[in-house]
Amino acid sequence: MSELPPVVDVAWLHEHLADGDVFLGDVRGPNAHTRGHIPGSKPLVLGSPPPMSDRAMLEALAPEVGLRLRRHGVTGDERLVLYDRGDGVGAMPAAQMAELAGHPRVAVLLGGLAAWPEELEVGAVELHPIKTSFEPHLEAVPTRDGLLARLDDPSLTIIDVRTDAEFAGKHGYPCDPRQGHIPGARHLHVQDLFAAPGRPLGGEELRSLVGEAEEIVAYCHSGSRSALATLALRAAGYNARNYAGSWHEWSRHDELPLER
Repeated sequence: MSELPPVVDVAWLHEHLADGDVFLGDVRGPNAHTRGHIPGSKPLVLGSPPPMSDRAMLEALAPEVGLRLRRHGVTGDERLVLYDRGDGVGAMPAAQMAELAGHPRVAVLLGGLAAWPEELEVGAVELHPIKTSFEPHLEAVPTRDGLLARLDDPSLTIIDVRTDAEFAGKHGYPCDPRQGHIPGARHLHVQDLFAAPGRPLGGEELRSLVGEAEEIVAYCHSGSRSALATLALRAAGYNARNYAGSWHEWSRHDELPLER
């Protein structure tokens, strides 16, 4: 099977778009896709990981995402590359959803539509639903129980990408009943992982900031900032996932420990 990095750029896409096993999915929605899209792409809306999740919820969600993939003609044998408008906020969660469904080779296009230097294609494209099956990969989406069970696991690095005040528990969102951070979490500002909006630091520079990590789970308040952090971390070669529930979920469960 052809290899696929977790994050690719437009140079990679230029080189491989005509390959028979590349499926380029536009996660912005069918209307946006019709108005203008990267040539050869198809609309593919997969959604985002739920803000409150447990294993039972993921067990029900994974087959539904698999159905969405099949309806758009995704077989699971291709290299699936997803793009959004350019910031990664849509494509990174969608990639995690495809991984949850069980797709084995998923990538995000760095810079998305905004990075495409050539003319866009306009108009609707025909979709060809197919019959296939996916084996769900529930570990693609971290849950609160899964993190709780691994707080003392040295192979897992938890990174909090919120502000100093949020991390310290001094000032957070008023909708959260408790303030602080997940015990043992490291603190890095999400913006420090990027050289510019939508452009992560180079691999060596980012690795000098993050250090060695066998496995990373990033979180923020509600999963958006940590989705960007996950994109940057994956671009640097880390095995990284986004905890979409983030502090918004963690703070609501009194049985979950916190630090301040």
